[in-house]
Amino acid sequence: MSTERNGERPMSRVVLIGPPGSGKTTVGRLLAERLGVGFRDTDADVEAVAGKPVSDIFVEDGEARFRELEHDAVRRALAEHDGILSLGGGAVLNEETQALLKGHHVVYLQVGLSDAVQRVGLASARPLLVLNPRSQLKKLMEERRPVYEGLAVMTVVTDKRPPEELADEIVKGLPA
Repeated sequence: MSTERNGERPMSRVVLIGPPGSGKTTVGRLLAERLGVGFRDTDADVEAVAGKPVSDIFVEDGEARFRELEHDAVRRALAEHDGILSLGGGAVLNEETQALLKGHHVVYLQVGLSDAVQRVGLASARPLLVLNPRSQLKKLMEERRPVYEGLAVMTVVTDKRPPEELADEIVKGLPA
């Protein structure tokens, strides 16, 4: 991957977006391996900066603080990282983040509710899924779907498909 193009900052090769349980981390790692580039997860970046898990940030500092840290993590990662980047499911809700994603190869990993529930589990430590996780996940997916679709240059349906097949499909869909 080139790190500079005409004096510009590095550009992520692929940015993965989608709801919890869509496979962003699993597919992202496989994709990075196939392309011989690094993998970066903005949720992990947030945890490193805050010094605690995302669930603790929500409980102790609130969602608004988490979203600030998340936006900063996405901004930094987009400026610094030229490999595969996985964004937290709600990162795309920030309009400034949406603007930053323009021009990047954004791939929406689309997942159905039943597959997402199986992958996330109903006893999840995900802060936005605490009360009635299935209902909350369904609501999140419905609310965010138009944003995911609007940002994506490629949509990959993940239901009932192994991560290796998804990574292969993304590789085939990359610009030359």
